[in-house]
Amino acid sequence: MTACAIEGGTAGAATAADPGPDTADPGPDTAGPGPDGPGVAEETGEAMEPGGSGEPAGAGESAEAGEPVGAASHAPATAHAPGVPHAPDVPHAPDALTLTSDGAYGARLTAAPAPPGGQRAWYPERWTLDGPEPYAVPLPLNQPEEPDAQVVPLADGRVLIRRRVADRQAFSLLYPTGPATGELALGAVECEGMVLLPPSPDGRSVYGLSAGDHSSLLWLVAGGSFGPELVAEVPGHCSGGVWLDRAGRMLALDRRPPGGGPVKAVAVDLERNGEVTPLLQIAPASDDRLLLADADSGLLLIRSNAPGHDRLGWGVLGSCLPVRFPECLRPADLAVTPFAVQPGQMLMPESCAVALRVDGPAGSWVGIWRPQGRRLHQFAAPEGWSAGAGFWSRDGVLHLPYANASTPCGVAFLDAPGDEEPPPEAGGTAADEQTAAATPPAVCKPVPLGQAPLHRVASTD
Repeated sequence: MTACAIEGGTAGAATAADPGPDTADPGPDTAGPGPDGPGVAEETGEAMEPGGSGEPAGAGESAEAGEPVGAASHAPATAHAPGVPHAPDVPHAPDALTLTSDGAYGARLTAAPAPPGGQRAWYPERWTLDGPEPYAVPLPLNQPEEPDAQVVPLADGRVLIRRRVADRQAFSLLYPTGPATGELALGAVECEGMVLLPPSPDGRSVYGLSAGDHSSLLWLVAGGSFGPELVAEVPGHCSGGVWLDRAGRMLALDRRPPGGGPVKAVAVDLERNGEVTPLLQIAPASDDRLLLADADSGLLLIRSNAPGHDRLGWGVLGSCLPVRFPECLRPADLAVTPFAVQPGQMLMPESCAVALRVDGPAGSWVGIWRPQGRRLHQFAAPEGWSAGAGFWSRDGVLHLPYANASTPCGVAFLDAPGDEEPPPEAGGTAADEQTAAATPPAVCKPVPLGQAPLHRVASTD
């Protein structure tokens, strides 16, 4: 028995609405100023064995001041053209920017500043980021949107919007039509709540996750033939949502089993009726969540409490080596969350540059780290950065979208810094650490990534 029912279908004649004012100030995003004197935090290089008790000595090093901030170049931008890790269990921020998997388009809800005594009028906005100049196109309709609506961009430039209408979740595609906004209704799903997952790598499909009676329901809400479709029912409570391949077939979800228990990442095969396969099992009682995955290199970014408390670690899809939890990714009094991995590093996961959102008392800024390095490089974010939004080019340039009073739509560029080989630690070498990492305790099942269906499919190609 499920708690949701489909309503609607493929109905939907395109409608046009008044586009609203010619200009709209998106307002500042949630990002704050970067830290004073951003620097680097050096990693001790200690490899953590999965399931081991306690944590390594020397934990909690803070970032050292001294490394100069890499000044990001600001691309020119125009407000309009002629003519964005959100996890399902995290409240959606209206101003957050959601990007397509290739970074070509972005979408968010935004609003002009509220008049005295009034409320902000929210409307969708599409960002085009793959041209010589980034620009934003407002997509308002006849009435403002609710701030709990959610938008996701597609590869063809249209924007999917999810609205809550009474006890239903309604879906439409929005697109510019000359001076107005066109809308194509896709149908609705009868349920209390739903969260849209990150855009599929295929560029045309969007999935949503809702809660059933004793399971989580995965819906194809855009890209299907007959409106919203129920494609999988996964027992337990699911959150997260990370794509494991470039075809949009393999989806990783963080699942808590029915009746309770630790959270484990599982792989859902969308071409085999939602077949569920274990993906992460670092320790029997640990919560193991997948935050990011790179299809080219197999690099996985993981958050787990297997070391004794929540830590950020990394592993490789299909590898028998344990997950490692670098010390440099645990700066004191700061929260570190990965949001983008450099693509194109085939079979070289340790060389991938990883972009991280760093949150602290001073606001939010940017961190860059590589598994082969042992330093977390920290940089001030551009003013108005949509914190946690960005994408890498294959040659190692990080694109950071931002909007502020002087630039309604802009992109800052940040080159990935190089990592010099650090000197060996006293009492051991990097080679010794790799040898130790390859010998996990016999009582643990380190990372059964090689048993995941994605690995089996890849091996038969």
